[in-house]
Amino acid sequence: MSGLRVLVGCKRVIDYAVKVRVRPDKTGVVTEGVKHSMNPFDEIALEEAVRLKEKSVASEIVAVSCGPKQCQETLRTALAVGADRAIHVTVEGEEYEQLQPLAVAKILAKLAQQEKSDLVILGKQAIDDDSAQTGQMVAGLLGWPQATFASKLLKEDGYLKVTREVDGGLEHIKVKLPAIVTADLRLNEPRYATLPNIMKAKKKPIATFTPKDLGVDTSPRLSVLSVEDPPQREAGSKVANVDELIAKLKAAGVV
Repeated sequence: MSGLRVLVGCKRVIDYAVKVRVRPDKTGVVTEGVKHSMNPFDEIALEEAVRLKEKSVASEIVAVSCGPKQCQETLRTALAVGADRAIHVTVEGEEYEQLQPLAVAKILAKLAQQEKSDLVILGKQAIDDDSAQTGQMVAGLLGWPQATFASKLLKEDGYLKVTREVDGGLEHIKVKLPAIVTADLRLNEPRYATLPNIMKAKKKPIATFTPKDLGVDTSPRLSVLSVEDPPQREAGSKVANVDELIAKLKAAGVV
């Protein structure tokens, strides 16, 4: 088999270091004037794709992002890190605010077929909605094997050997290509884009589509009723000994 054609999801999210604020009308979070960056788990997915190419396992890496025009900044970062080209699926305004994992999965499935991808690597979840659903849905739509929460990835003939992080420890599985992989935190440590590669990325191509071009209906299946701030944490108190602790717990009706 020749080198793998790899499709990588690169979602634009509010930067992990930003304190998220809920809108006054409780319909979502404030995104205007807030720093955004690539979803950290997608950075890990991209890094793994680049490492596969460096080992001559992959022949081409295509980065994909769905969202407003600002997503092209995220894609330029992906191109600077090592992607060969990028695809921007333009979704704006209210349609973007209501974009849900199933619609994104349908878009990625269409692109995987269109690009004749052998491997799709996504972050295991996005840090904005924490759904952790898209990779599994793409696998279901395509009928491909899936290896989720991957912490190690090796190619062997027409298969991938994947180490998965599960509640009880580590699980080792073997999946046939083409396949879907979702990246866990310990899969690798992403690199930073160098200045020369950032300059080169400006010349790499970004193709633009809309969901309609791909024949995908992005209508939401779920409705968000309200977004609330988490309750304020109350101050704790210190106790001198176990007897005092038990007394306080009894007074609170916990025991």
